[in-house]
Amino acid sequence: MTKAAACQKNAPLALVYFASMSTAPNPPAQAPLFKAFLAIVAIWTLLCAIGAAGDHNDGLQRADYARPYAQTFWLWWREHLLLMAMSTGCYALFTSRPALLGSVPRILGVYLLIAAVFTPLDLVYGGMLALLDRGQLTGVPAVLDAALARSGFGQFMALMWVSFTCITIIAACSWGEGRLRERAWMQSQSDNLALRLELEQQRLLALRGQLEPHFLFNALNAISALVRCDDKRVALDGINHLSALLRYALEAGARDHVSVREERQFLDDYLALQRLRYGTRLNVRIDGDSESVLGADIPPLLLQPLIENALRHDLDCHDRPSDIRVVFAADADSLAIHVSNPASDVRSANPGLGLGLRHVRERLHLAYGDSAVLQIGLHDGRFVVDIHMPLHTPEP
Repeated sequence: MTKAAACQKNAPLALVYFASMSTAPNPPAQAPLFKAFLAIVAIWTLLCAIGAAGDHNDGLQRADYARPYAQTFWLWWREHLLLMAMSTGCYALFTSRPALLGSVPRILGVYLLIAAVFTPLDLVYGGMLALLDRGQLTGVPAVLDAALARSGFGQFMALMWVSFTCITIIAACSWGEGRLRERAWMQSQSDNLALRLELEQQRLLALRGQLEPHFLFNALNAISALVRCDDKRVALDGINHLSALLRYALEAGARDHVSVREERQFLDDYLALQRLRYGTRLNVRIDGDSESVLGADIPPLLLQPLIENALRHDLDCHDRPSDIRVVFAADADSLAIHVSNPASDVRSANPGLGLGLRHVRERLHLAYGDSAVLQIGLHDGRFVVDIHMPLHTPEP
């Protein structure tokens, strides 16, 4: 078996092993050179063992062949000693100077330089070994003469072995450097996503921290109105309702989603508290709360700010009964919530800070991104709030 055949047969093995060295957990430039040298020697030793086995098998076909396999292997191994050193040097060069792999002209320039240096060295080394085997190693001139006496095919094979070694190292280091860059990019993307997620969670926590005091402030306003009426029984009922509302707000505030059924019950408790204040003037009509709607999940404390906004711009603006309408609708993919109340030109006596709808919009964006939409406007003399969000159902 010739050197070229052994080279072609075992090139994938060398490439894979060098690539695995280049993608080690530590950067290749920091890998101990001695460890790399041992790995390179092991690969070349395996290639030499295979090549020597082919030569030995061919020799056994001749009757006069008496060379043992160990001697054939030694001749192969010592003949490739220079290439082992060159492999180690190339590996050290490319792993310590990864910029050399950054462009084709640089790679071509380095390859031409290595070929120009090591091809003559390989010829000289081969001539020295030939003189040594014949016992004619007398000095440098004799070695140079032996190197120049090599046939054209021998010179071509020396160039091919140098080229194969250099190209294999370049390919393995380039692939390994690409893997490292890809791994670094993926790590940076992962870090960025984790940071964004943490920031969104902090925003959500801050938003909840603003929403709950806002709700508490408005609920206490309702209780204070009852106290001013000097109706202790009604005020006590209001405090009981407020206690139930706060209990739910604390429990639901720690969750990302609650069922519409839970929100519907919370809304009923909230309306019961407000009914103690407004009496029979408070009229809220709720439609579309079917089982499929009640089983869906939504962000907690989403409905109450919508009703509170409607109350402020309806009952607080006149002495007539309210006409607040809440309509749920769901299909296979989305959930819609419609809240409306009569529009009034009279300014509310309790205008608030405008936090309710703004918080609802921000919480929908945090929960669903651009998949959820909140729209407000006037339609047929009514102030309308429309929400469209993905239909989110809990896993069974």
